[in-house]
Amino acid sequence: MPDYDAGSIAEYVEGDRKVLVCGDVEVGVFLIDGQFYAWHNHCWHRGGPVCQGRILKRVIEPVDASSKVRSQQFDANETHIVCPWHGYEFNIKTGRHPGNAAARLRKVEIKFRDGNLYVSL
Repeated sequence: MPDYDAGSIAEYVEGDRKVLVCGDVEVGVFLIDGQFYAWHNHCWHRGGPVCQGRILKRVIEPVDASSKVRSQQFDANETHIVCPWHGYEFNIKTGRHPGNAAARLRKVEIKFRDGNLYVSL
């Protein structure tokens, strides 16, 4: 498997991403909570460019004592990427869809050498 140069570690900004072309495949590299994650830029649902979607905290809807949703709030512990085609969400750290265990992103291996980041398909 060839390694593809994903740039200097110092180039990455917390909470953002880079989408790279690696041969005939696109890969999204994310820096979230001080850790790097990389996924194929291919949504499980319909193949959309998931890694180019919005990055946000997971939205939750707390249910009150009468079983009604009264508000929405963000879960500070989970960061999601939202596919721009149809809105499918995935946890950036695990690649999993929050409501469907079968729906997940395809992981890409990350390597570090001499202050640079590399991805391996």
